[in-house]
Amino acid sequence: MKCLEKKAKAYALKNALSHEGKSKIGSVISALFNEGLKKSEVKKYLKKISEVVSKVNSLSIEEQEKEFEKLENEISERKTREGLEELPNNKKVIMRFAPSASGPLHIGHAMTASLSFLYVEKYHGKFYVRIEDTNPENIYKNAYKMIEEDSKYIFDNKAEIMIQSYRMKIYYKYAEKLIKKNAAYVCTCSGDEFREFVKKKKNCPCRSLIAKENLKKWKKMLTPQVYTNEVREPLRSPDKFSKKISTKGKNGFKQGEAVLRFKSSEGMKDSNPAMRDFPLARINTTTHPFQKNKYRVWPLMNLAVAVDDIEMKITHIIRAKDHRDNAKRQEMIFNVLGKKSPWTGFLGRFKFKDMELSTTKIRQEIEQKKYSGWDDPKLPTLISLKKQGYKPEAFWKFAEQIGLSENDKVMDKKEFFILLKNFNK
Repeated sequence: MKCLEKKAKAYALKNALSHEGKSKIGSVISALFNEGLKKSEVKKYLKKISEVVSKVNSLSIEEQEKEFEKLENEISERKTREGLEELPNNKKVIMRFAPSASGPLHIGHAMTASLSFLYVEKYHGKFYVRIEDTNPENIYKNAYKMIEEDSKYIFDNKAEIMIQSYRMKIYYKYAEKLIKKNAAYVCTCSGDEFREFVKKKKNCPCRSLIAKENLKKWKKMLTPQVYTNEVREPLRSPDKFSKKISTKGKNGFKQGEAVLRFKSSEGMKDSNPAMRDFPLARINTTTHPFQKNKYRVWPLMNLAVAVDDIEMKITHIIRAKDHRDNAKRQEMIFNVLGKKSPWTGFLGRFKFKDMELSTTKIRQEIEQKKYSGWDDPKLPTLISLKKQGYKPEAFWKFAEQIGLSENDKVMDKKEFFILLKNFNK
């Protein structure tokens, strides 16, 4: 790219003069995109741009003004974005961030959730952190407290914490509502059978059941299994034989025998296979760390999320773009229930070439003694970065600079932390 250094200096000076003498490397890179810099070239030129920004920031404001006069013509007339874009229907803004209870928060969470938090701050709204823990098979018990502490740090102690597993009765109530509206049915087809129906765009036999029959099957899903046993009745007289009696109970479905499905308006003819009678709830008898074995039917994400968004009156949602299908599914649930769907914005993914963000994998490596703990300085967890002196404002500034962009950001660990350190000053 021709004259990169000169243009980078010009934009760095302009940005510095707008921010009390301190330029932001993210702002400079964003401005250079307008000049032809490609995202794939950022890594190549990052060191040079960083050096330019550091030199500009070492100057006094008077020196910056003199230097900018010399380079002002290098600036493109096209305006660069400053601050957050406006949200539609922003008179009332209620937003949420929904991490799973599989581990503490990390930089990926911070980058996505900070944008929602900033919008709530901008419009003086309300912000929820909703811990998703309705999959009892993937829960790390220590995560609850860690997420709460991380949220106090990254969201300036302003988020209201909620836990999904304490809302089970609410999900059951909505499941029954959907069944009564003939918008959901209990499917007893095997997974292989149902996949074949999806493939052939053919309705499964369970779909034709009336609401009354589906309610009975739903109650059977909720009913614990009671096995028939033979016991001997105790007799007072030892010289008499005791007789066998049976203990009987109503046996419910076993795990894997039944699932609650949404009855899509276009049925199995929908052009998108993901919309074809997707599941809402299933039986899972794994012991939950908090609820133990109190519940055996657990809502799947689309039911739990739609219900919570309705109950919490969520107005705006910012989510990763790979959740587009889930957003459509949840909108279908909203429509059936006569509720207005929240406005939804989508973000591109942060893809790191050399940094693991899976808390499940990190937990395994901690157990294997590869790391000293969740606060190990080599880990991208918020507990680690807070310990290293990173301020929440660094993540907020970084997120604000990126904004509501659906472009994926591919970078390595070193590149990311160069940018974050600049925002941390």
